[in-house]
Amino acid sequence: MNKNPTVGVLLSRVRVEEKLLLQELASRGVETKVIDDRTLVLPTEHRPDLGVDVVLERCIQHGTALYALSILDGWCVPTVNTYEVAEVCGNKLLTTMRLVRHKVPAPKTRVAFTPEAALTAVEELGYPVVMKPLIGSWGRLVSKVNDRESAEAIVEHKDVLGNYLHSIYYVQEYVAKPGRDIRGFVVGDETICAIYRYSEHWITNTARGGRAENCPVTPELNDICVRAAKAVGGGIVAIDVLERDGELLVNEVNYTMEFRNSIDTTGVNIPAKMIDFVLDVAKRAKN
Repeated sequence: MNKNPTVGVLLSRVRVEEKLLLQELASRGVETKVIDDRTLVLPTEHRPDLGVDVVLERCIQHGTALYALSILDGWCVPTVNTYEVAEVCGNKLLTTMRLVRHKVPAPKTRVAFTPEAALTAVEELGYPVVMKPLIGSWGRLVSKVNDRESAEAIVEHKDVLGNYLHSIYYVQEYVAKPGRDIRGFVVGDETICAIYRYSEHWITNTARGGRAENCPVTPELNDICVRAAKAVGGGIVAIDVLERDGELLVNEVNYTMEFRNSIDTTGVNIPAKMIDFVLDVAKRAKN
């Protein structure tokens, strides 16, 4: 008789999403080990003995996830998602370059390395533009720039923040959304569901007050979401998609996705789909 693998859930704290995932594992009788990243100590010179067959990463901080996964990846511990996916999705420029390389439609983007060049990039794209930090989530520090005066102020602020990442200027064309954008949830080779995120504000994140409604997964939407997921390395990801004159553009890809507001909205048991994938990864690693 085949024994179910033991699943480790690497987390910072048990939020709604983690509670649902742990409940799904328990309902299947899967042996589970909660790994608290606040107390975790990982060796580098030998394979970590975590007592699990696969690790599902659910850290809050990108740096914690990235470097924990880098050690696990170095010792060939199966993880969901992989270090590659965390590294690429955690950095907007790396994500953009993967999308471009794999010919996935995305907004036009310019990158500059000095304040003067950043202003040139803004002028080249034309107002309005969107300036984003390379690393960040929930729409934080994302600015819509409507004119030269605003551009100069934002560039000056970034220039004095100190962190070297703020001296890399990521400038994207502004895509006028029809009061909404789309978030598609990809597990493996399938877009399992999607939501519209409506907001009167140009930032539509549900964490910032956006309202979620079910979005039908059309063949076109499934195609662009799955292509985007494969471009960054596959696994379990959420794809943020913009609509423009009938065209779909991938804006961002998220690797530790939140889904609490999308289960009832879509009628899809997202935690079950995720655990199916995690168990499949563990079983394939054993073969």
